[in-house]
Amino acid sequence: MNEIFAKAEEKMNKSLNNLASEFGAIRAGRANPGVLDRVSADYYGCPTPINQMAAISVPEPRCLLITPWDKSTLSLIERAILIADIGINPQNDGTAIRLIFPPMTEERRKELTKEIGRLAEECKVAIRSIRRDAIDKLKDMKKKSEITEDDLKNAEKKMQDQTDRFTKEADKMADDKQKEIMEI
Repeated sequence: MNEIFAKAEEKMNKSLNNLASEFGAIRAGRANPGVLDRVSADYYGCPTPINQMAAISVPEPRCLLITPWDKSTLSLIERAILIADIGINPQNDGTAIRLIFPPMTEERRKELTKEIGRLAEECKVAIRSIRRDAIDKLKDMKKKSEITEDDLKNAEKKMQDQTDRFTKEADKMADDKQKEIMEI
C-alpha cells in the first residue's frame, strides 16, 4: 500500500515539475533564459538545444545575450530563434545574438494570466487523475481481501490529503507566476 502512495507522490511531483518548466517558458517582460529551453538549432544534421551550443547570459533586465562557442553556428542559432517564433527578433552583431524583451502591454499580460490559469488547471486535472488511479488500485486490493474496509477508507483519506497538498502547490505556483506577469 505504501508503494501506491510513493508512486502517486512521484507522479504528482513530476506534474508540478512539468508545470514549473511550462511557466519558465512564459516570458514576463523580463529576460529569462527559460524561453530558449525549447528552441533547437540544426547542428550537423542533429537538433541541438541552444543552451548546449552557446553561453546564455542576462546582462540587463530585459536583454538576453547568446554567445555561441563556435562562431560558425551564429546564423544557425539566429534562424532557430526566428523559426521558434518566441515573439522576439534576434539581433546579430557578428559575435553574439541579443534578444531585447519589449515591455508587455496590458492586453498581453491578461492573455498570459489566462494561459497560466489554463496550464495550472491541466496540472490539477493530471494530479486528480493520478489520485483516481491510486484509489482504483486500493479498491482492487480490497476486492482481493489484501486490505480491510477501514484500511481502504484511511488510505482514501490519505490519498485525498496528498492530492489537496499538490493542487494547492499548483495554485500557489500559478498565483506567483500571475503576480510576476502583472508586475509593471
